[in-house]
Amino acid sequence: MDSRVTIAGRELAGLRAEKTILLAIGIQLFIAAFSSFLVVGLVSMYDPGALDGAQIEVAAAGDAVDDLERAASEVPGASVTPYDDADAARSAFERNAADAVVVATRTESGRVSAAVTAPDATVETTVIVVQLRELLRTYELNERERRASYLEESPLPLPDRSDTSPYFTFTYTVLIPLLVFLPVFISGSLVVDSITEELDQGTMELLRVAPVTLAEIVDGKAAAAIGIAPAQALLWLLLLEANGTAVANVGPILALMTALTTLVVAVAVGIAAVAPDRRAAQLLYSVAVLVLFGGATAMAGGPANAVARLAIDSAGATTGVLVVAYAAIAAAAYLGVRRVVSVDELGR
Repeated sequence: MDSRVTIAGRELAGLRAEKTILLAIGIQLFIAAFSSFLVVGLVSMYDPGALDGAQIEVAAAGDAVDDLERAASEVPGASVTPYDDADAARSAFERNAADAVVVATRTESGRVSAAVTAPDATVETTVIVVQLRELLRTYELNERERRASYLEESPLPLPDRSDTSPYFTFTYTVLIPLLVFLPVFISGSLVVDSITEELDQGTMELLRVAPVTLAEIVDGKAAAAIGIAPAQALLWLLLLEANGTAVANVGPILALMTALTTLVVAVAVGIAAVAPDRRAAQLLYSVAVLVLFGGATAMAGGPANAVARLAIDSAGATTGVLVVAYAAIAAAAYLGVRRVVSVDELGR
């Protein structure tokens, strides 16, 4: 056990030379420490429609302008100014008197055609497009309701709009899983770098001469990589709590991410043994992690979904079973890789 602790301590001490890893950890620390401020900007990219107070002026023309004005009265932040014709509306847009142009006309079949002009590649484009989408959606719903009595068959009912705050959704489905799983990827990358560098620099030969076995070397390196992941995640979650974001079931979340870290580290050890070249090993590791987590995300009980459910305290018995299953799979994977990897394989 002393040799494993010594190797683990050596690995942790060597992290100070890994500037890329330290930068990644620093970025995560910044996001977690200032999450209450950053979440507003992040949500604006995740869901631009969540921005309150965005005001747009729409220059409208055509014989369906009246209905468009009524729809605008139901959309906060949108106002419609009617113009005599499309050219006049576009002229207002070109001299910056309007943020967008909508030409709404009725066809001979009774349908309404809307041609929209919005600014191209400006900072305000996303907000304007989101507001226009909401305006046209409201217009469509009003038309559906007005024409419902003329339909021979009732259309499918529209789903109710969710009142969930986009800030709540973003925090628990994106931000928290991101901060929890990034240390997992970093730990696997550390193991790949550590083993391949030992082989490349010839220091693995020195470790062989020391009174330690290959299993102890692998255990020490893996323990260091696995140990720092839950420590980082715990710090991130505590910083989120300090910023007013309540996180439930911290223990099960850390248990889940520790199991996933163990699984990723096992994959990293196996890849480093098969491909001792650092660049090739990192490439294979990246592809393996993408496949692993991409496949897990497609599952209904994927890791990100499980973390989100645990964080909002809505996890059921199934989530608990999944945590235990991930832990069992991770333990089996690590023990299997540890047993398969031999001195000759690491020395090639």
